[in-house]
Amino acid sequence: MGNAELHSLHIHPVKAFRGVGLRSCAVEPWGLAGDRRWVVIDDGGKVVTQRGQPRLALAAAELRFDGGLRLSAPGRGAVTVPVPEPGATVTVDIFGQKVEAVPAAATAHAWCSGYLGADVRLVHMDDPARRRPVAPEHALPGETVSFADGFPLLLTTVASLDALNSLIARGDHTGEGPLPMNRFRPNVVVAGTAAWAEDGWSRIAIGEVAFRVTKRCGRCVVTTTDQRTAERGREPLRTLARHRRVGGDLAFGQNLVPERTGTIRLGDPVTILG
Repeated sequence: MGNAELHSLHIHPVKAFRGVGLRSCAVEPWGLAGDRRWVVIDDGGKVVTQRGQPRLALAAAELRFDGGLRLSAPGRGAVTVPVPEPGATVTVDIFGQKVEAVPAAATAHAWCSGYLGADVRLVHMDDPARRRPVAPEHALPGETVSFADGFPLLLTTVASLDALNSLIARGDHTGEGPLPMNRFRPNVVVAGTAAWAEDGWSRIAIGEVAFRVTKRCGRCVVTTTDQRTAERGREPLRTLARHRRVGGDLAFGQNLVPERTGTIRLGDPVTILG
């Protein structure tokens, strides 16, 4: 593990949109700065993700210096979305958990609805310090999260993806491999470890920032979505079901909670603390 380092770093300014690669990023208590502070919701308030709308993989959200967004997608002109002023909130249903958020401008709603061909709205988490707690069975008091699936950060490793791709190559859908890492939409990707080494970690440090490793990440149909084309296949879920079933989960990656704030950078050493 002496050579483990931060290989790549990613945020997703709008949940389910295309990821953005970074060279460095501030770590906030609820995740990487700018990660998943915005989300699209349907007319009933439920979050809209690639589970039901795979075309979101083709939509891009550029984070602006003032915290606002520039949205773009194939076949649609770009639109700039400012951070909404504090005011009335709407209730967001994120996998059964109710969270308050501030609606974006009407132009953002129109852009998102036109792109998806459905009545949807774009909303912003104005105060992640208090809006949404981490699941209590995996959290310490006061820990919160943005609109990520459940935890502030998701970690994957290069070696584990290589091992998974080797398994896919020996399976019955070999033509779908090898898969790129963006299928798993991680925040931090670590190189220089053994395959599946992350299964045994409980605490790590990336550069100056320490993290608690909370639980394996159970994967869903989003991982079968080609992030360049929005087309779906069978992998990696077919292979994960055969080789990486842990309880009821098809496991790939680990969820993290920061123990402190700071900045992480590509090439930072990754140290196993427990």
